[in-house]
Amino acid sequence: MKTALICGVSGQDGAYLSKLLLDKGYRVVGGSRDASTNKFDNLQRIGIKAGVEPVSISLTDFRSTLQTIIKVAPDEVYNLSGQSSVGLSFEQPVETFESVSIGALNLLEAIRFSGLPVKLYNSGSSECFGETGPQPANEQTPFKPVSPYAVAKAAAHWQVAIYRQAYNLFACTGILFNHESPLRSDRFVTKKIINAACRIAAGSKEKLQLGNIEILRDWGWAPDYVEAMWLMLQQPEAEDYVIATGASNPLKYFIDLAFKFFKLDWRDHVVSDPGLMRPADLHAGRADASKALNKLQWKASYNLEQIVAAMAQDALLRQEATI
Repeated sequence: MKTALICGVSGQDGAYLSKLLLDKGYRVVGGSRDASTNKFDNLQRIGIKAGVEPVSISLTDFRSTLQTIIKVAPDEVYNLSGQSSVGLSFEQPVETFESVSIGALNLLEAIRFSGLPVKLYNSGSSECFGETGPQPANEQTPFKPVSPYAVAKAAAHWQVAIYRQAYNLFACTGILFNHESPLRSDRFVTKKIINAACRIAAGSKEKLQLGNIEILRDWGWAPDYVEAMWLMLQQPEAEDYVIATGASNPLKYFIDLAFKFFKLDWRDHVVSDPGLMRPADLHAGRADASKALNKLQWKASYNLEQIVAAMAQDALLRQEATI
Protein backbone atom coordinates (compact mmCIF):
# COMPACT_ATOMS: atom_id res chain seq x y z
CA MET A 1 0.00 0.00 0.00
CA LYS A 2 1.42 3.38 -1.00
CA THR A 3 1.11 6.35 1.33
CA ALA A 4 0.27 9.80 -0.02
CA LEU A 5 0.52 13.03 1.96
CA ILE A 6 -1.75 15.74 0.56
CA CYS A 7 -0.91 19.24 1.79
CA GLY A 8 -3.99 21.37 1.36
CA VAL A 9 -6.37 18.43 1.56
CA SER A 10 -9.38 20.54 2.53
CA GLY A 11 -9.57 22.40 -0.79
CA GLN A 12 -11.32 21.45 -4.01
CA ASP A 13 -8.34 19.63 -5.53
CA GLY A 14 -7.35 18.02 -2.24
CA ALA A 15 -10.77 16.43 -1.85
CA TYR A 16 -10.95 15.02 -5.37
CA LEU A 17 -7.35 13.82 -5.22
CA SER A 18 -8.05 12.08 -1.90
CA LYS A 19 -10.95 10.22 -3.47
CA LEU A 20 -8.89 9.21 -6.49
CA LEU A 21 -6.07 7.86 -4.34
CA LEU A 22 -8.37 6.07 -1.90
CA ASP A 23 -10.04 4.37 -4.87
CA LYS A 24 -6.57 3.24 -5.98
CA GLY A 25 -5.87 1.68 -2.60
CA TYR A 26 -3.59 4.35 -1.14
CA ARG A 27 -3.25 5.27 2.49
CA VAL A 28 -4.13 8.97 2.34
CA VAL A 29 -2.87 11.42 4.95
CA GLY A 30 -4.43 14.86 4.72
CA GLY A 31 -2.38 17.83 5.84
CA SER A 32 -3.97 20.95 7.30
CA ARG A 33 -2.57 23.81 9.38
CA ASP A 34 -4.71 22.70 12.34
CA ALA A 35 -6.26 19.32 11.64
CA SER A 36 -7.97 19.24 15.04
CA THR A 37 -10.25 22.19 14.22
CA ASN A 38 -10.66 21.77 10.45
CA LYS A 39 -14.08 20.33 9.62
CA PHE A 40 -12.89 19.09 6.21
CA ASP A 41 -16.26 19.96 4.68
CA ASN A 42 -15.25 19.02 1.12
CA LEU A 43 -14.13 15.56 2.22
CA GLN A 44 -17.44 15.21 4.03
CA ARG A 45 -19.40 16.33 0.96
CA ILE A 46 -18.00 13.58 -1.24
CA GLY A 47 -18.20 10.96 1.49
CA ILE A 48 -14.52 10.19 2.13
CA LYS A 49 -13.72 12.05 5.36
CA ALA A 50 -13.45 8.83 7.38
CA GLY A 51 -10.91 7.42 4.93
CA VAL A 52 -8.42 10.29 5.21
CA GLU A 53 -5.99 10.43 8.15
CA PRO A 54 -5.68 14.06 9.32
CA VAL A 55 -2.33 15.55 10.28
CA SER A 56 -1.39 19.07 11.32
CA ILE A 57 1.35 20.65 9.21
CA SER A 58 2.45 24.24 8.64
CA LEU A 59 4.47 24.46 5.45
CA THR A 60 5.81 27.88 6.40
CA ASP A 61 7.43 26.24 9.45
CA PHE A 62 10.38 24.06 8.37
CA ARG A 63 10.44 22.07 11.62
CA SER A 64 6.74 21.20 11.29
CA THR A 65 7.23 20.21 7.67
CA LEU A 66 10.27 18.01 8.34
CA GLN A 67 8.65 16.33 11.36
CA THR A 68 5.57 15.49 9.30
CA ILE A 69 7.58 14.05 6.41
CA ILE A 70 9.53 11.81 8.80
CA LYS A 71 6.43 10.78 10.77
CA VAL A 72 4.25 9.98 7.76
CA ALA A 73 7.07 8.60 5.54
CA PRO A 74 5.02 9.13 2.38
CA ASP A 75 5.75 7.62 -1.02
CA GLU A 76 4.12 10.63 -2.67
CA VAL A 77 3.56 14.21 -1.52
CA TYR A 78 1.08 16.50 -3.25
CA ASN A 79 1.55 20.20 -2.50
CA LEU A 80 -1.83 21.82 -3.07
CA SER A 81 -1.61 24.31 -0.23
CA GLY A 82 -1.15 28.06 -0.11
CA GLN A 83 -3.22 31.18 -0.69
CA SER A 84 -4.97 30.49 -4.00
CA SER A 85 -6.84 33.68 -4.92
CA VAL A 86 -5.26 35.97 -7.52
CA GLY A 87 -7.40 38.91 -6.41
CA LEU A 88 -6.63 38.42 -2.72
CA SER A 89 -2.91 38.25 -3.47
CA PHE A 90 -2.92 41.99 -4.24
CA GLU A 91 -4.27 42.61 -0.73
CA GLN A 92 -2.07 40.00 0.98
CA PRO A 93 1.12 39.74 -1.11
CA VAL A 94 3.43 38.71 1.73
CA GLU A 95 1.13 35.97 3.05
CA THR A 96 0.64 34.76 -0.52
CA PHE A 97 4.38 34.54 -1.21
CA GLU A 98 5.14 32.86 2.08
CA SER A 99 2.37 30.27 1.86
CA VAL A 100 3.06 29.41 -1.79
CA SER A 101 6.80 29.86 -2.34
CA ILE A 102 8.28 29.36 1.13
CA GLY A 103 5.86 26.47 1.66
CA ALA A 104 7.14 24.71 -1.46
CA LEU A 105 10.77 25.39 -0.50
CA ASN A 106 10.27 23.93 2.98
CA LEU A 107 8.77 20.78 1.46
CA LEU A 108 11.71 20.37 -0.90
CA GLU A 109 14.21 20.91 1.91
CA ALA A 110 12.35 18.53 4.24
CA ILE A 111 12.33 15.78 1.62
CA ARG A 112 16.03 16.35 0.96
CA PHE A 113 16.90 16.29 4.68
CA SER A 114 14.80 13.18 5.34
CA GLY A 115 16.62 11.12 2.73
CA LEU A 116 13.36 9.30 2.00
CA PRO A 117 12.54 8.32 -1.61
CA VAL A 118 9.60 10.70 -1.82
CA LYS A 119 8.01 11.82 -5.08
CA LEU A 120 6.73 15.40 -4.95
CA TYR A 121 3.99 17.00 -6.99
CA ASN A 122 3.84 20.79 -6.80
CA SER A 123 0.74 22.64 -7.93
CA GLY A 124 1.70 25.41 -10.35
CA SER A 125 -0.48 27.91 -12.17
CA SER A 126 -1.14 29.20 -15.66
CA GLU A 127 -1.10 32.69 -14.13
CA CYS A 128 2.71 32.48 -14.29
CA PHE A 129 2.61 32.90 -18.07
CA GLY A 130 0.90 36.28 -18.06
CA GLU A 131 -0.07 37.49 -21.52
CA THR A 132 0.97 35.17 -24.34
CA GLY A 133 -1.08 36.83 -27.09
CA PRO A 134 -2.66 34.47 -29.62
CA GLN A 135 0.01 31.83 -28.97
CA PRO A 136 -1.08 29.09 -26.53
CA ALA A 137 1.31 28.50 -23.64
CA ASN A 138 3.25 25.26 -23.30
CA GLU A 139 6.07 24.04 -21.04
CA GLN A 140 8.64 26.15 -22.94
CA THR A 141 6.72 29.44 -22.75
CA PRO A 142 8.53 32.10 -20.64
CA PHE A 143 6.88 33.29 -17.45
CA LYS A 144 5.68 36.90 -17.29
CA PRO A 145 3.60 37.07 -14.09
CA VAL A 146 1.29 40.03 -13.50
CA SER A 147 0.10 39.35 -9.93
CA PRO A 148 1.69 38.59 -6.55
CA TYR A 149 0.06 35.16 -6.74
CA ALA A 150 1.69 34.45 -10.09
CA VAL A 151 5.08 35.63 -8.83
CA ALA A 152 4.81 33.26 -5.86
CA LYS A 153 3.84 30.34 -8.08
CA ALA A 154 6.66 31.11 -10.49
CA ALA A 155 9.19 31.13 -7.64
CA ALA A 156 7.91 27.78 -6.38
CA HIS A 157 8.09 26.37 -9.92
CA TRP A 158 11.77 27.25 -10.30
CA GLN A 159 12.60 26.00 -6.81
CA VAL A 160 11.18 22.61 -7.80
CA ALA A 161 13.21 22.63 -11.03
CA ILE A 162 16.43 23.50 -9.16
CA TYR A 163 16.00 20.77 -6.55
CA ARG A 164 15.20 18.25 -9.27
CA GLN A 165 18.43 19.11 -11.06
CA ALA A 166 20.74 19.79 -8.12
CA TYR A 167 19.65 17.03 -5.74
CA ASN A 168 18.07 14.51 -8.12
CA LEU A 169 14.73 14.69 -6.31
CA PHE A 170 11.69 13.34 -8.07
CA ALA A 171 9.85 16.67 -8.05
CA CYS A 172 7.59 18.12 -10.71
CA THR A 173 5.13 20.93 -11.21
CA GLY A 174 1.76 20.75 -12.88
CA ILE A 175 1.11 24.09 -14.58
CA LEU A 176 -2.65 23.97 -14.21
CA PHE A 177 -5.05 26.24 -16.03
CA ASN A 178 -8.38 27.11 -14.39
CA HIS A 179 -10.38 24.12 -13.20
CA GLU A 180 -13.78 24.14 -11.55
CA SER A 181 -16.29 21.90 -9.78
CA PRO A 182 -19.13 22.09 -7.23
CA LEU A 183 -16.42 22.07 -4.53
CA ARG A 184 -14.94 25.36 -5.75
CA SER A 185 -14.74 27.95 -2.96
CA ASP A 186 -17.47 30.60 -2.97
CA ARG A 187 -14.90 33.41 -3.26
CA PHE A 188 -13.99 32.39 -6.82
CA VAL A 189 -15.81 34.22 -9.60
CA THR A 190 -17.14 31.04 -11.24
CA LYS A 191 -18.85 29.88 -8.05
CA LYS A 192 -20.00 33.43 -7.35
CA ILE A 193 -21.76 33.47 -10.75
CA ILE A 194 -23.38 30.05 -10.29
CA ASN A 195 -24.66 30.83 -6.80
CA ALA A 196 -26.05 34.23 -7.78
CA ALA A 197 -27.90 32.80 -10.79
CA CYS A 198 -29.39 30.12 -8.55
CA ARG A 199 -30.58 32.65 -5.97
CA ILE A 200 -32.01 35.00 -8.60
CA ALA A 201 -33.92 32.12 -10.21
CA ALA A 202 -35.39 31.41 -6.77
CA GLY A 203 -36.68 34.98 -6.49
CA SER A 204 -33.77 37.11 -5.28
CA LYS A 205 -33.84 40.69 -6.62
CA GLU A 206 -30.08 41.16 -6.30
CA LYS A 207 -27.72 42.30 -9.02
CA LEU A 208 -24.56 40.31 -9.55
CA GLN A 209 -21.59 42.68 -9.51
CA LEU A 210 -18.54 41.57 -11.46
CA GLY A 211 -15.28 43.09 -12.67
CA ASN A 212 -13.89 42.48 -16.15
CA ILE A 213 -16.15 39.98 -17.94
CA GLU A 214 -14.22 40.16 -21.24
CA ILE A 215 -11.30 38.03 -20.01
CA LEU A 216 -10.66 34.66 -21.69
CA ARG A 217 -9.80 31.57 -19.67
CA ASP A 218 -9.33 27.85 -20.24
CA TRP A 219 -11.69 26.17 -17.77
CA GLY A 220 -11.46 22.46 -17.01
CA TRP A 221 -13.06 19.93 -14.66
CA ALA A 222 -11.20 19.54 -11.35
CA PRO A 223 -11.58 15.72 -11.06
CA ASP A 224 -9.84 15.42 -14.45
CA TYR A 225 -6.94 17.56 -13.26
CA VAL A 226 -6.19 15.59 -10.09
CA GLU A 227 -5.83 12.48 -12.26
CA ALA A 228 -3.13 14.34 -14.20
CA MET A 229 -1.35 15.10 -10.91
CA TRP A 230 -1.26 11.41 -10.06
CA LEU A 231 -0.09 10.44 -13.54
CA MET A 232 2.88 12.81 -13.28
CA LEU A 233 4.20 10.91 -10.26
CA GLN A 234 3.85 7.54 -12.02
CA GLN A 235 6.30 8.45 -14.78
CA PRO A 236 9.87 7.10 -14.88
CA GLU A 237 11.27 10.65 -14.79
CA ALA A 238 9.99 13.84 -13.17
CA GLU A 239 8.89 16.49 -15.66
CA ASP A 240 6.64 19.55 -15.63
CA TYR A 241 3.38 19.54 -17.57
CA VAL A 242 0.78 22.06 -18.72
CA ILE A 243 -2.68 20.75 -17.83
CA ALA A 244 -5.62 22.33 -19.66
CA THR A 245 -8.47 21.65 -22.08
CA GLY A 246 -6.99 23.67 -24.95
CA ALA A 247 -10.23 25.65 -25.35
CA SER A 248 -10.44 29.25 -24.10
CA ASN A 249 -13.73 31.07 -23.59
CA PRO A 250 -14.76 34.54 -22.41
CA LEU A 251 -16.03 34.90 -18.86
CA LYS A 252 -19.10 36.44 -20.49
CA TYR A 253 -19.85 33.03 -22.06
CA PHE A 254 -19.53 31.31 -18.66
CA ILE A 255 -22.02 33.83 -17.27
CA ASP A 256 -24.39 33.24 -20.19
CA LEU A 257 -24.30 29.45 -19.71
CA ALA A 258 -24.92 29.74 -15.98
CA PHE A 259 -27.93 32.03 -16.28
CA LYS A 260 -29.38 30.08 -19.21
CA PHE A 261 -29.34 26.94 -17.05
CA PHE A 262 -31.82 28.73 -14.79
CA LYS A 263 -33.73 30.12 -17.80
CA LEU A 264 -32.51 33.67 -17.21
CA ASP A 265 -30.92 36.35 -19.38
CA TRP A 266 -27.73 37.41 -17.62
CA ARG A 267 -27.92 40.93 -19.07
CA ASP A 268 -30.92 41.60 -16.83
CA HIS A 269 -29.05 40.68 -13.66
CA VAL A 270 -25.32 41.43 -14.05
CA VAL A 271 -23.63 44.81 -13.62
CA SER A 272 -19.98 45.73 -14.10
CA ASP A 273 -18.31 47.27 -11.07
CA PRO A 274 -14.99 49.06 -11.79
CA GLY A 275 -14.14 48.66 -8.11
CA LEU A 276 -13.83 44.92 -8.66
CA MET A 277 -11.16 45.28 -11.35
CA ARG A 278 -7.75 43.96 -10.35
CA PRO A 279 -4.78 46.38 -10.30
CA ALA A 280 -3.28 44.22 -13.06
CA ASP A 281 -4.78 41.27 -14.89
CA LEU A 282 -4.12 39.11 -17.90
CA HIS A 283 -6.69 39.31 -20.67
CA ALA A 284 -6.41 35.87 -22.22
CA GLY A 285 -5.23 32.48 -21.03
CA ARG A 286 -4.55 29.99 -23.82
CA ALA A 287 -2.99 26.56 -23.41
CA ASP A 288 -1.23 23.83 -25.34
CA ALA A 289 -1.47 20.61 -23.30
CA SER A 290 -0.15 18.32 -26.06
CA LYS A 291 2.77 17.10 -23.90
CA ALA A 292 0.31 15.74 -21.31
CA LEU A 293 -1.58 13.96 -24.08
CA ASN A 294 1.54 12.48 -25.64
CA LYS A 295 3.41 11.48 -22.47
CA LEU A 296 0.67 10.94 -19.88
CA GLN A 297 -2.12 9.93 -22.27
CA TRP A 298 -4.18 12.52 -20.41
CA LYS A 299 -6.83 14.78 -21.87
CA ALA A 300 -9.77 16.70 -20.46
CA SER A 301 -13.10 14.89 -20.51
CA TYR A 302 -15.45 17.82 -19.73
CA ASN A 303 -16.09 20.90 -21.87
CA LEU A 304 -17.24 24.23 -20.46
CA GLU A 305 -20.91 23.57 -21.13
CA GLN A 306 -20.77 20.34 -19.10
CA ILE A 307 -18.80 21.99 -16.30
CA VAL A 308 -21.29 24.84 -15.88
CA ALA A 309 -24.24 22.44 -16.01
CA ALA A 310 -22.71 20.22 -13.31
CA MET A 311 -21.99 23.18 -11.04
CA ALA A 312 -25.44 24.70 -11.59
CA GLN A 313 -27.20 21.39 -10.97
CA ASP A 314 -25.32 20.97 -7.70
CA ALA A 315 -26.20 24.51 -6.60
CA LEU A 316 -29.86 23.86 -7.38
CA LEU A 317 -29.93 20.60 -5.43
CA ARG A 318 -28.23 22.20 -2.43
CA GLN A 319 -30.70 25.10 -2.50
CA GLU A 320 -33.65 22.71 -2.65
CA ALA A 321 -32.22 20.74 0.28
CA THR A 322 -32.32 23.87 2.47
CA ILE A 323 -35.96 24.69 1.69
